[in-house]
Amino acid sequence: MLQYQTTHKMASKEEFYMEMRFPHLCSPIRLGSVTFRNRMFSAPTSGTDITPDYCIGPKTTAYYELKAKGGAGAVTISPVKVHPLTNQAQAFQLDLKTVGSLASFTYTADAIKRHGAVPSMLLSHGGQFAGAYMTDKEKLDSMVQYGSVDCTRYDGVPVRGLTHEQIADIVKAYGETAALAKRAGFEMITVHGGHGWLLNQFFSPYFNKRTDEYGGSLENRVRLAREVLTSIRNAVGPGFPIEIRISGYEGIEGGYEVDEACRIAEAIQDKVDLIHVSAGSHRLGFHITHPSMFAEHGCNVHLAAEVKKHVSVPVATLGAINDPVMMEEIIASGKADVIEMGRELLADPFLPAKVMANRSEDIVKCLRCFTCMAERVVTATRRCAINPMIGHELEGMELQPAPKARKVLVAGGGVGGMEAAVTAAKRGHKVVLCEKSDALGGILKSEQIIPFKREMYELGLSLARQMKQEGVEIRLNTEVTPEYAEAEKPDALIIAVGSTPIIPPIPGIDGDQVVVVNNYYLEHEKVGDNVVVLGGGLAGCECAVHLAREGKTVHIVEMRDDVAVDANVRHRPALMNELKKQNVQIHTGCTGKEITKEGVLCEDASGTVVLVPGESVICAVGQRARRDAADSLLNCAPMVRQIGDCVRPSNITNAVYQGYHAALDI
Repeated sequence: MLQYQTTHKMASKEEFYMEMRFPHLCSPIRLGSVTFRNRMFSAPTSGTDITPDYCIGPKTTAYYELKAKGGAGAVTISPVKVHPLTNQAQAFQLDLKTVGSLASFTYTADAIKRHGAVPSMLLSHGGQFAGAYMTDKEKLDSMVQYGSVDCTRYDGVPVRGLTHEQIADIVKAYGETAALAKRAGFEMITVHGGHGWLLNQFFSPYFNKRTDEYGGSLENRVRLAREVLTSIRNAVGPGFPIEIRISGYEGIEGGYEVDEACRIAEAIQDKVDLIHVSAGSHRLGFHITHPSMFAEHGCNVHLAAEVKKHVSVPVATLGAINDPVMMEEIIASGKADVIEMGRELLADPFLPAKVMANRSEDIVKCLRCFTCMAERVVTATRRCAINPMIGHELEGMELQPAPKARKVLVAGGGVGGMEAAVTAAKRGHKVVLCEKSDALGGILKSEQIIPFKREMYELGLSLARQMKQEGVEIRLNTEVTPEYAEAEKPDALIIAVGSTPIIPPIPGIDGDQVVVVNNYYLEHEKVGDNVVVLGGGLAGCECAVHLAREGKTVHIVEMRDDVAVDANVRHRPALMNELKKQNVQIHTGCTGKEITKEGVLCEDASGTVVLVPGESVICAVGQRARRDAADSLLNCAPMVRQIGDCVRPSNITNAVYQGYHAALDI
């Protein structure tokens, strides 16, 4: 059996018989003839090692198995293409009809079922967006894209409208693929009818301009979906659950809104057992289909609630939901019947089990930082910023006791240091963590005042709680010096002393109107209504969004040619959209020369000095590694490891991963 690192503990008899905190969320639900153990489902997410012939690799099987082991009611693998002739090779897509694929799917279904979850399979057709994630652009350019009608796509790619013969073949293929899924041991089929993929393209008045029986009226636009669902039902038989995902609105001009989504749901409800309400059109609004940190929690719930008023079958919701209190209220109030989670079960695969065991305080919440989505695009890997287990489930991630218990000294109580301390303590080491300030968290402390970054601050609180649970000795107001380390005589020293803000040497930088971004949470009351953010990196831009949301007039001054260049490829578009939405004024190619009471005097690319007005200034020009402090400790223990920002200022992901792996090496 695969082994995993877990923080999950089986509920004791006493805990089991305690009153359940979330009775509605934890109650079983019956769809078709299948009973699901709770209302917390693992939403469709793609795997890790898809083979060249589109089969499930062993890492992907382990990835899905972990979610089942974590207590989810259902685990949906994704996406499986149904018709390669019109939905050509697409990165990360599975194909159940290739040679040898049935075995890989069967082993995966077995892995999910052995932990009590129901295995489901998402069937999808990209339509005119087939090949969306392909990295082989030469091959992508040679592909033929098929959609509802002949047209030219928004990016200039020609699209061919599907013929009646092709439509009939696609409908048949859905049924054939569903039959194979059932044969492989899957116990539910999920059909993708949202996010701008093929079925949604037929639903949509924006995409669907057909004049035959598949276009025009709503009855005609849902015809293909009804035929597909009928084909699946005929293939899998009665009682076999069928779920369909739809967009509650498209979020594009000319697309449908929630009122029409309700009519679509009404028109297909007799063909399905669960209607899963998401939102948006993927290629035209990624931050809608995958809500960014700037979206409110539960941003799609109102869509599910509205759809539920119009249908008699159960309804699922998802989107920026990571709090079981919110989940319980959604189910108890009748807004939805099922909560589906994608990224949240990367951050904490054991969230459902923790909820079932009345241990919701131990949940590690998703940051919505998009690291998982960005790495998928850039490196074709699957990972999570705060969970180093993701993508490595097959490597024997159960934390094994160290061969010999050792004394470990951790210098620094930021995220990297705390992760190292927790991991080392779980392995049986005696761990002492020293933090030179009066509070743990490092840079994460500065996020507590910004609502859309609150989860980052709470990550620090979670790690602090884990340290206490694991018996880590925490010493605040204690700086580790060479002399201190010599007195402690640790077997291993982990240096996690972090970084310090860069303060540019310009006149006025020490003025009362200047607040360093790291200290904004302590000094936010002194920030006026007109603000200049000096520095357009990730921290500066996110602070600017927050200030603008508070009703302030905000300018960003950045010496480079663009802002937020250190943001990942998925987060940056959402951030730029939010800056525009909040009317933040951006001045690129400008170097701050002096801070006055009127604002910041800047020199632009032409050498002209201009005044960017503002009564307050946020200094956010970057961080500098505390190399002197780190270097002084390099020879202070038999084993020494440097991690996080003291090596080079980076991000949470690097700090967490380096801390975790440093502890594994002791």
